Amino acid sequence: MLLRPPADIPSSEITPESTYLSRRDFLGRGAGALAAAAALPGVARAMPPQDKDELTPYEDVTTYNNFYEFGTDKADPAENSKGFTTKPWSVVVDGLVKKPFTLQLEDFIKPHKLEDRTYRHRCVEAWSMVIPWQGFPMADFIKRAEPLGSAKYVQFFTLHDPKRMPGQERPILPWPYTEALRLDEAMHPLAMFGTGLYGKTLLPQNGAPLRTITPWKYGFKACKSIVRITFTEKQPLNTWQLTNASEYGFYANVNPEVDHPRWTQSKERRIGEFRRRVTLMFNGYPQVASLYGGMDLHKNF
Repeated sequence: MLLRPPADIPSSEITPESTYLSRRDFLGRGAGALAAAAALPGVARAMPPQDKDELTPYEDVTTYNNFYEFGTDKADPAENSKGFTTKPWSVVVDGLVKKPFTLQLEDFIKPHKLEDRTYRHRCVEAWSMVIPWQGFPMADFIKRAEPLGSAKYVQFFTLHDPKRMPGQERPILPWPYTEALRLDEAMHPLAMFGTGLYGKTLLPQNGAPLRTITPWKYGFKACKSIVRITFTEKQPLNTWQLTNASEYGFYANVNPEVDHPRWTQSKERRIGEFRRRVTLMFNGYPQVASLYGGMDLHKNF
């Protein structure tokens, strides 16, 4: 499904949340549909959630958040990001690229046809959500950046502005927040930049105006409110590695066989559900497994 930029969609054209939640025929496909979709060349569409998955309600998606720049409690981001402005917004692209540049995000998004994708998301804290995103493939942006042959990784940086992000006034993390992917991970068809959800413009608490989305990885791998994208040859350290490398690795692939030191990862609690469900390898996206062939996923966690 191709969409205009969310900001250009009148409210009368936005699909009601109740309609989203009733789309069982779309969301209730099982593993067979998943495998069939994965077999298609150049997959750039939503991979259907596991059987009987339902979308997490919009209210939960926008009020239960990890975004320490706005506070450490789950309700803090929605409350403390009120008034956070995202226009205009520029993104610096540098490092191992043909020619470093700065782009105005609105100018980049407008000519693009945004895609509608529904993804599962698994937090390292053992809770999960199912979210209908809008955005564009990360690969499209990387091709535009023209990385050099020596570039092996792409690193992302969140805005550092304590006046606008009050959580940054406390040294709970080394600011600015940074994350990175191997270049082939970032080029995978499932990886995308998010600019909206539920047919609406992305809210600050969810990472507006630009965030990474890699659904086979734990949630801490996301970088929100991105202002810089850098291409490097050596593997960068991400924020949580810098903070606690024994608990948070570079790859952050969902692996139910590798427990967090303080809790199990074999099961998860879907927000809105009481009973825990079994956690799937790569969060149920087996089409990324080839990226890690031959790797010890217990050591490379």
